[in-house]
Amino acid sequence: MRQSGLFGLSDHMKRLSAEGDPLEALSRVVDFEAFRPTLVAALVYSDGTKGGRPPYDPVVMLKVLVLAAQNNVSDARMEWLIRDRLSWLRFLGFDLGAATPDANTIRMFRERLTHAGALDRVFTDFDRQLKARGYLPMGGQIVDATLVAAPKQRNTEAEKAAVKDGKTAAEIWPDDPAKARQKDTDARWTLKFAKARPTADGKPQADIAIPSFGYKSSISICSTFGFIRKGKTTDGARYDGRMLRDVVTGDNTASDVWADTAYRSQSNERWLKAQGRVSRIHRRKPKGRPMPENVRRGNATKSKVRARVEHVFAHQKAKMGLFIRTIGIARAETKITLANLVFNMHRLIFHERQTMTG
Repeated sequence: MRQSGLFGLSDHMKRLSAEGDPLEALSRVVDFEAFRPTLVAALVYSDGTKGGRPPYDPVVMLKVLVLAAQNNVSDARMEWLIRDRLSWLRFLGFDLGAATPDANTIRMFRERLTHAGALDRVFTDFDRQLKARGYLPMGGQIVDATLVAAPKQRNTEAEKAAVKDGKTAAEIWPDDPAKARQKDTDARWTLKFAKARPTADGKPQADIAIPSFGYKSSISICSTFGFIRKGKTTDGARYDGRMLRDVVTGDNTASDVWADTAYRSQSNERWLKAQGRVSRIHRRKPKGRPMPENVRRGNATKSKVRARVEHVFAHQKAKMGLFIRTIGIARAETKITLANLVFNMHRLIFHERQTMTG
């Protein structure tokens, strides 16, 4: 059998590059070094005078989190994949056979960023990169929310009532700390509505209500380039309309704000007007009366723009497999913020390719 050597490995990596390694595109398009000041300030590592193994480079560890987010893998799986995949080793800058982060190291790095609230600043850092390259927030903004599923909780009625009352897991299960550590008291049940198929004779049916458990990701995207400009994570039961003021940004060069009917209220309309924004929010069907034709046409026109935000959630859920495995809203926010950051990175690669081919 022919033995592989360094030249064989080099040829193999060249073939990966020739076939279009997506991680090389990510390294080329995204300036990861720009995140270093934010990461260093948040992590506050010791100077090493007390000894111990030095920490992995924070920029490299952020790249690990990016890989985990875009591939929806656990920390234990990440530990193995980093060692197994040559393209991942090259992206992270590790030599073949060198020490690589284990699952605990990855988890602790993410925890430190979570406790420091640093990922919001990392997200803002990347938004500055986008603006510096000419991808300014323009054309108005589109607001929407999606439910991000989490592992369902099997609680008794009394336990459910305690959760709704705002009690912590330690307060609800004081005699079973191991069970309390596995209980998520921040996520909530809500109803997710899906369009029902018409009957055989073509008659419409009522929407189907599907009970769902997890957290809600509210975002606003710029209409022109489709980047997520702001996001907010809440429990799954939070009403969409209440989140409008949390995600609408003030730096979009156009005043239009698109959203579905869940965001239409007198309060939101007044607030948008006070902010100098023009409401393009869908209008509701009058109760007990047919939808006026002019309103129906107006909603259809708005839908052509508003539908762009659905591509964001489809990308995150279908391609990235967005799902909350952790416990608590702080960690869920970290997971969703990373997903938003990675989506913007993917979106930047798309636009840069369009520019090159155009």
